[in-house]
Amino acid sequence: MKRIKILCPTGHLAFTPMEKESFAAGCRERPDFIVADAGSCDMGPRPLGADTHVSLEAWQRHDLEAMLLAARALGVPMIVGSASDTGTDRGVDQFVGLIRDIARQHRLAPFRLAAIYAEIEVAELERRRAAGVRIEGLDGRAPADAATLARTSRAVAVMNAEPIVAALRAGAEVVIAGRSSDCALFAAPLLLHGFSPAIAYYTGKLMECASFCAEPYMAKESILGEVEGEAVWLTPMHPAQRCTPASIAGHSMYERADPFHEYVAGGVVDMTLCRYEQSGPRTTRASGAAFRADAEVRVKVEGSGLVGQRRLAVVGIRDPYTISLIDDAIAWARGKIAERFGPPGPSRYDVFFHRYGDRGVMRDLEPRRNAPAHELGLVVEVIAPDPRVAEEVAALAARNLFYARLPQVKGTAGTAALMSDEILIGEPGYVWTLNHLLPVGSATEPFRTVMTTIDVTPAKEPA
Repeated sequence: MKRIKILCPTGHLAFTPMEKESFAAGCRERPDFIVADAGSCDMGPRPLGADTHVSLEAWQRHDLEAMLLAARALGVPMIVGSASDTGTDRGVDQFVGLIRDIARQHRLAPFRLAAIYAEIEVAELERRRAAGVRIEGLDGRAPADAATLARTSRAVAVMNAEPIVAALRAGAEVVIAGRSSDCALFAAPLLLHGFSPAIAYYTGKLMECASFCAEPYMAKESILGEVEGEAVWLTPMHPAQRCTPASIAGHSMYERADPFHEYVAGGVVDMTLCRYEQSGPRTTRASGAAFRADAEVRVKVEGSGLVGQRRLAVVGIRDPYTISLIDDAIAWARGKIAERFGPPGPSRYDVFFHRYGDRGVMRDLEPRRNAPAHELGLVVEVIAPDPRVAEEVAALAARNLFYARLPQVKGTAGTAALMSDEILIGEPGYVWTLNHLLPVGSATEPFRTVMTTIDVTPAKEPA
């Protein structure tokens, strides 16, 4: 079994533009595959529910162009998953369109492209649920019921490596996949070449965020993984970075409550006995992963539903007395809103006071609870089905922070500063409705692959 080289240029394609110098350095190492994740649920439920992207299309084009030109020049496959941030069908079609435009612009020779779609109709989920399929909740969620599905605007299934392996086996030179498990994108080429699921998915776990597994911290730089047998050698492509046992082991624990297990559709990677060894000044060897197959294949399903229209107001407070009684000031504002609109509720409105300078980031997890701010910024966020209600609630909340009646206040100029009198229009509000497991017959079942040839060469004139 030959050694396989995989180059990853970015941990999230186009979240910011990739760094081209380290990518070029990686290409000089002549990788066998170029692989990048392009999406996440980290941006919250709105992009999925609204079916839009948060990465600028100019940046998406920038990254796809760099990857496509390099892959075609090297003659190696290129794999991109979770297209356009959320991996919906729209995202796949958008990326396929960008690939076609880039190929036309650079007059590339014809190549085979696989578009793998991951969106799953909510009606299909309801059909399966009604037929007795238990769609089990993750992280303490209850199983999906009819009411949960009725609140869901859009859903995607999270693909494992199998659909990508099938596309590569069918001759795909470019794979644009819908919502994908990050590690599956890297596991697919390794499984194609006969490597074990253990090292395939383990390599994906370590490489998924590109240079996040190196030190010192430099986001968006390329990483090269070389896989042989049951081990992977990881080397950063930026000359000022290095992979160390600590940086690699640390990244293996990234984004998980359980640091030793990576769950995928059909099994789990056990990293409990993994070993990390410095094998060169900037390279670390990682090995020792195990894989346990599940008796039943279940794919994760992500779903998002519309809650209402959002309006925002920004208020600043510098008065130390008001800051010391900020809970009372907010309670006053809430009371004035309730006088006009009644108590908050899903059919009426909801209002949030984000307190930057006082647990604005950590909220109830903030350890420094007794360190008062000398200046406080409040972002008032209102969500309501009716945009007019949302606007009025936001205005009432902001202006009643200004007029809050607190004991011992003697001034008449108000105790808050309004950044502007205007109420800002936010994007519609969405909430996660599905973070569930759907039993399926196989890991390829919920996904649809369309193979096409991208041929932008001019048609020859008839003789």
